[in-house]
Amino acid sequence: MNGSGVRRVLAALSLLLVLPAGLAACAGGPPTVAPTGVDELTIPTPTPDPSDFVDPDTDESAVNPWFPLEPGRVWTYRRHELQDTYVERVTVTDRTRVVAGVTTRVVGDELVDTSQRVVSSHERYYAQDSLGNVWFFGVAGDWEAGAAGAEAGLAMPAHPRLGDGFVVDAGPGTAEDRAEVLALDAKRDVPAGSFDDLLEVEQTTPHQTGLVRRAYYAAGVGLVFQETVAGGTELVELVARG
Repeated sequence: MNGSGVRRVLAALSLLLVLPAGLAACAGGPPTVAPTGVDELTIPTPTPDPSDFVDPDTDESAVNPWFPLEPGRVWTYRRHELQDTYVERVTVTDRTRVVAGVTTRVVGDELVDTSQRVVSSHERYYAQDSLGNVWFFGVAGDWEAGAAGAEAGLAMPAHPRLGDGFVVDAGPGTAEDRAEVLALDAKRDVPAGSFDDLLEVEQTTPHQTGLVRRAYYAAGVGLVFQETVAGGTELVELVARG
């Protein structure tokens, strides 16, 4: 993201309110754009400007409702893969890490099998810019923005619109997922409750041709459901949150 890219987003968003017919969604529906980017953000961003990002230790004024990064948040999921079932716990820690010059929030992800054995454990790095967009800066031990050609991708835009498309992670040869917003009014029932007005995002990767996942996010909650609709059998559903 260039130094002025984030600041120009406010102007781009205001223009959506006065677009002529044919460039926006039908009356009463959300705005629609072609899946070529999000406003004027550079995604992935090779040179993130630290001044574009909020300080995760001092600034809690603007929390992305679809991807909250408040320390202490915990999500518990039930994950099904083929014949196996796991419990996955995602925790927003109070720790930070500087990646590519930006202070990021450390988010832990632990997968436990039915015998309570930890199958995998990862730490991911996220940062929110001053307009509420959440950026993905890497995974510990896998890839980090600013190293070996990797760049920060966009985990979640501040104001998702139908057709928005963006690179989620940009670790060359390892993680290059793409996302596209499919709906803003999806519904899903999961063990944690019934949700409507969900943000539905389709995820693909060039490293696994034919693999398609769809993720559903609730405002104020975060991810509530994810399913693999092609190329696999994975299903993830929210069980509890705190």
